[in-house]
Amino acid sequence: MSVRLRVFAGRSSSAGAVAGFAERVRGELVLDLPDDDLGEDLEDCLDFYEWGSKPRCEEIEYLRLVREARDRMSRGW
Repeated sequence: MSVRLRVFAGRSSSAGAVAGFAERVRGELVLDLPDDDLGEDLEDCLDFYEWGSKPRCEEIEYLRLVREARDRMSRGW
């Protein structure tokens, strides 16, 4: 029974580590983009983004930062 508990404990702690990493990445993104309202799902931010709603140089930087954060979260590093 103790082996079984260790296996489940390991799973929950790794899931917690992934969630913690995702929150850290999201926190970094919020610091980089303080004026933007970012939702929970970065994929939605990209899907529902309205082209032309920002000056071109800001638009490119915004999309680059959101894509990089999304990719980091999916890779896990």
